Amino acid sequence: MPSPYGGGIYSYISLIHFEYFHIESTMKSVEQTFSSSLTADPIDNNQSRQVAEAHYSFVTPEFTENPLLVHSSAEMHKELGMDAMSAVEFLEIVSGNGKLQGQQPYAMAYGGHQFGHWAGQLGDGRAINIGELHGKTTDWALQLKGAGRTPYSRTADGYAVLRSSIREYLCSEAMFHLGVPTTRALSIIETNRDVLRDVLYNGNPAYEKGAVVCRVAPSFIRFGSFELFASRSDKKNLQKLVSYSAKKLGLDLTFDHKQDYLTFFEHILNSTVDLIVAWQRVGFVHGVMNTDNLSIHGVTIDYGPYGWLEEYDPNWTPNTTDAQNRRYRFGNQPGIAFWNLVRLANALYPLINETEGLQNVLSTFEPTFEKKYQQMMGEKLGLFEEDKHDESLVDDLTNILTKSKVDMTLFFRRLSGFNPEEIKDYLTVIEQDSYLDKAAFDAHTSEWERWLLAYSERLSSETTTKEERMAKMNKVNPKYVLRNYMAQEAIDAANEGNYSLVDELFSILKSPYSEQEDKEKWFVKRPSWADHKVGCSMLSCSS
Repeated sequence: MPSPYGGGIYSYISLIHFEYFHIESTMKSVEQTFSSSLTADPIDNNQSRQVAEAHYSFVTPEFTENPLLVHSSAEMHKELGMDAMSAVEFLEIVSGNGKLQGQQPYAMAYGGHQFGHWAGQLGDGRAINIGELHGKTTDWALQLKGAGRTPYSRTADGYAVLRSSIREYLCSEAMFHLGVPTTRALSIIETNRDVLRDVLYNGNPAYEKGAVVCRVAPSFIRFGSFELFASRSDKKNLQKLVSYSAKKLGLDLTFDHKQDYLTFFEHILNSTVDLIVAWQRVGFVHGVMNTDNLSIHGVTIDYGPYGWLEEYDPNWTPNTTDAQNRRYRFGNQPGIAFWNLVRLANALYPLINETEGLQNVLSTFEPTFEKKYQQMMGEKLGLFEEDKHDESLVDDLTNILTKSKVDMTLFFRRLSGFNPEEIKDYLTVIEQDSYLDKAAFDAHTSEWERWLLAYSERLSSETTTKEERMAKMNKVNPKYVLRNYMAQEAIDAANEGNYSLVDELFSILKSPYSEQEDKEKWFVKRPSWADHKVGCSMLSCSS
């Protein structure tokens, strides 16, 4: 791996009396707890504007006439206690046409660095929080993405299209079941509203089906949330945000001492490290790691032009906007995470007025990441006992995987069946298989032989049996991931009114480590027809 050094605010809304849907069963609205700690925008409307000295703005989701439920997660229904609701009540809430008990919708204020440049106020331009609920495992904020304009929409329309909404809905749930920290998805609806988008930003806009995703997270606070107030020298609201965020993270801090701020920052740094290691484990590329797209909770947020590695390539990015500079490429995700943490440290600096402590916390990023990354790669290889030579073994493998253009998911999943006594036979199987570029592989056969021999010798020092090793490896190397061509096939069918593939993929991706022998058609390298098809190889930020 290259060195990592290369290179809004949820508020508890006061209870107000208005028309709402009363949710029975185990679901209860969160009580007013911290409402006095965050500042509301005094203007109560959706008009686009600069919002000063406020963490959020009250808004009203745009009314959706005849919304159509495309899919919903039964698992999240139960988690939120919504499984006892009627279908009508549920649809009203996730479309934005109805309100949760005692809660008023709002959009959050935040700023951010986009592609390395300060972009000023960004905020929830089309995401509207409709409230927070006690779940069975934690408190959850519910947010509608694509529900219309907010004060932070700038010149945009505040809508989302079915194409990008399906991608977010499927991917967030797929990531959860892969064991990758993520926001969750509750539902996706069609709005029966045509939305104009230029998919490739090439001057060819066209109308697409509109949609709204209801996504769920502990909160939607981002690195950029702190940057906005720091950029405006608004220490008062910056302090409020830090105190509130610490409570959302479960940290018992008073911020009477500088060390509390460092503890807060260290917590976010460590959860961010864990997130990036998880991304690297499954070959996930976020595609747009702007500071407004990194959560303080260390969860994946804002599924835009993401993708999974097909051929193992550290330089690959799925984002057409990033095609030239490849800032957000797979191999640079650790470095960008560190860069973003530096921006967060800069935002916290006004509350501390010294750099040494923040720099000390930042200095832990590289060794912490490298240790966890090597441990993760060892588990993918079935190496569970420490060995000083493992780092070079891993580096040699990633180099040869890159040269040979090997499909990452298929290679690591099938590696669990490797027999150290049959290296020649294993090479033959690889060469005859469909998950690599044969010409590229043949050019590096001798390197493969040397690596497999070194790997065999290393396996011989392990105390686990072959069967135990296979079982452990298959718990960290998924068989099924949401390849872009799979999502695109579901999108194409949905655009014709057929949602069966959305449901099929949703079901498959709930058990990504299971064999699911009747679903083998999805355990293949990306088909050649998808190599250059829009939505299957690279994507833009258009959504």
